[in-house]
Amino acid sequence: MFSLSEIPQTASTLFSAYSTLAGSMMLLRSFANELIPQQLRSYLCTTFYHYLFNPLSNNLTLVFDEWSGMSRNQVFDAAELYLRTKINPDTERLKVSKTSRQKNFTVSIEKGEEVTDSFQNVQLQWKFVCKEPQNNHSGEKRYFELSFHKKHKQTVICYYLPHVVERAKEIKQEEKVVKLYNRECPYDDDDDGGGGGGMWGSINLEHPSTFDTLAMDPELKQMILDDLDRFLRRKEFYRRVGKAWKRGYLLYGPPGTGKSSLIAAMANYLSVEMKDRQNDGASVGSNTKLTLSGILNFIDGLWSSCGDERIIVFTTNHKERIDPALLRPGRMDVHINMSYCTVHGFKVLASNYLGIKGKSHSLFGEIEGLIQSTDVTPAEVAEELMKADDADVALEGLVNFLKRKRIQADESKNSDVKGEEANEVEHEKAKQLKTG
Repeated sequence: MFSLSEIPQTASTLFSAYSTLAGSMMLLRSFANELIPQQLRSYLCTTFYHYLFNPLSNNLTLVFDEWSGMSRNQVFDAAELYLRTKINPDTERLKVSKTSRQKNFTVSIEKGEEVTDSFQNVQLQWKFVCKEPQNNHSGEKRYFELSFHKKHKQTVICYYLPHVVERAKEIKQEEKVVKLYNRECPYDDDDDGGGGGGMWGSINLEHPSTFDTLAMDPELKQMILDDLDRFLRRKEFYRRVGKAWKRGYLLYGPPGTGKSSLIAAMANYLSVEMKDRQNDGASVGSNTKLTLSGILNFIDGLWSSCGDERIIVFTTNHKERIDPALLRPGRMDVHINMSYCTVHGFKVLASNYLGIKGKSHSLFGEIEGLIQSTDVTPAEVAEELMKADDADVALEGLVNFLKRKRIQADESKNSDVKGEEANEVEHEKAKQLKTG
């Protein structure tokens, strides 16, 4: 049994042991401060307390940084789009934005907010994290955290993340607008806020031209559509044969034959981005920004190195002035002659501008005969049809215009013939004087 007489001795023994232990701990701490770096000590303490006071978690967290080296992280961008469709009703803070040319508001989660999702009976938790820059030379660090039970790791990585990426592509395609890029653009409509004073900027291309409204022969129109579709679905074919996945088109013909409208129709059909031309024509002068060598280097070098599909459209009023090195397949693969207005083209324009379909007007026969015998561009026909709201008045004006144009063409032809005859007479006189 424990007796009262032993209390002083026991207390003295305990105090002596405590003093010895405290001294040893202070000595050990002093050695640790001297030998172990501060960062390592901090890490060891944090890890010790974490395992001491927090039980082992069954959750796994994946982190998706905004940048992967020098390139944007595809999964981060996909998650940013995907999570717009998964915002919870109880979310407390949302980020709302809209540019001047956007049709709808863009709603996304604010930093620190969480979004829950479910996939194949797997519960997932997303969190958007932003960290302030550590110094003046670094920017804000943004990343997504995705947490879920560890046993679903294979399902999340092999099936859920590809689902997020694919769904984001669908959302982007649904929201995509055609953009026109131009040097020295005064502002930029890009969602990321780029441009605005830079060398290149963009605006939304809202050109209404489509293949249905083009005044072209149906066979030529269908050939272009088939060629575009075939090119887009042959990515693996180009990879297999060792060719860059690119396609070049050359549109040539007189001014006003619909070259720009065809380009807009192609862009609307594919929902692609366009870059504006700087100068029309193919002449090379002392102040020219582009040279033949520069164009060839771009087509065969940078353009050919891009992994995604690339379509470039060249236009000219004078095909004969273009260097043969540019015209060959691999650079300008498809040559499309944009000719004068045809009978079919006129019918399309009459339907577009006057709402007349088929041969439902008495002047159609006369107009078709004049178009077949007169060089007139679709732009000229469209301009005449726009001069009156009444179909009868507009078509009568077109008939008169075509008659005047044919008379002018005949006079010009006669003048050229007379000039040639006069030159021949002068040439003969000169020969006679020389021989005499």
